[in-house]
Amino acid sequence: MQNTLMDGDAKMNSPDLPRMERQRLHDAVVEHLQRLIIEGVLTPGMKLNEREVCERLGISRTPLREAMKVLASEGLIDIVPNRGAFVSKMNDTEIWEAFEMMSGLEALSGELAAERISPAEIADIKALHQAMLVCRAQNDLPGYYSRNQTIHNKINEAARNSMLRQIYLSVNRRLLALRFKSNFKEEKWDRAIHEHDEMIQALEARDGKRLAGILRQHLLDKRDSVMADLRAANGKAA
Repeated sequence: MQNTLMDGDAKMNSPDLPRMERQRLHDAVVEHLQRLIIEGVLTPGMKLNEREVCERLGISRTPLREAMKVLASEGLIDIVPNRGAFVSKMNDTEIWEAFEMMSGLEALSGELAAERISPAEIADIKALHQAMLVCRAQNDLPGYYSRNQTIHNKINEAARNSMLRQIYLSVNRRLLALRFKSNFKEEKWDRAIHEHDEMIQALEARDGKRLAGILRQHLLDKRDSVMADLRAANGKAA
């Protein structure tokens, strides 16, 4: 049965969306909705009712419609004529292929970054890693994940390759919610932290081949974890 945000009889079961602070530009709405999708407040396949979303978030329809166009261009929502907007839902094959692609992009980012990254950028990444450890100790998953993703993002930026950057951002947007959800189990947090330790060591040693291998396997392990969780969920649904 289709999951719907604030439609008809489903109204009482809809997620309690936090109202966002008033902002000047529609990109604040984009960022807010991105976060709700990534953190699973808005789930794959859910229909977005304009009026109810506006009421819940405390915004008008104009910035929401502009934001939805951006989110659609990023592959995060699907706008279906005469039906409305829905949170995008990838099938198993698309998820597998996206992680496979991302593992190669992360590996290439790491190999190039090891050659081109500055000492200041390495220091920034190490500081983010320490902040990530604090979030882990506090069981702060959103904070942990935000810093985790910023580390990966900074490695990609340090590759100094604009074409790689564009493709990386495009593919990664489709996977952010799945990557966030894959960290729900604490042992996965701890394993990821260990792998990030190894990434930093490889960066400091400027060992591009080693860093590429760590990043590639990191994403393939993430893929396997996500697929296992999906199989388990499908088994329960059956």
